[in-house]
Amino acid sequence: MSIIPGRMTTQLNQDFVVFLIGMRINKFWSFGQWWPVAMSMPRMIQELVKNPASGFLGSEQWFGRTTMMVQYWESFEKLEAYARNPDAEHFPNWVKFNKLVRASRAVGVWHETYQITRGKHESIYVNMPPFGLGKVGKAITVTEHLNQARSRMQGTPQP
Repeated sequence: MSIIPGRMTTQLNQDFVVFLIGMRINKFWSFGQWWPVAMSMPRMIQELVKNPASGFLGSEQWFGRTTMMVQYWESFEKLEAYARNPDAEHFPNWVKFNKLVRASRAVGVWHETYQITRGKHESIYVNMPPFGLGKVGKAITVTEHLNQARSRMQGTPQP
């Protein structure tokens, strides 16, 4: 990925949802319990990327004993619709986790959801490739008006 030189911020002219989701390996030796959980997320992301109508905007992921993925969604309603859709990847995996893995405590799962109002977010990227919200929204150069976090939080110029 190409690095964008200098300071950039993000313009996203809509409400959106930030969804944090992850898992924690509690028993490394129980590979057969936590590996299927870890491998279910890539299939879900592939499914979402192939379906723009899902409302999924993009994601970033970090790996370790506790993994974390940041997802961006158009709305909570679209996130919830995907999560509860019995014909999509998530729901059957969630049912399987609850039946086969949850009681073993070999792996923990977690998520947090935040609804963001249009213009009530700020971001800064310095010498970074497109990343996070900067990949989802429009990256714009930081001008004098947007030099401080407080001014960015008050809203980037709208087209």
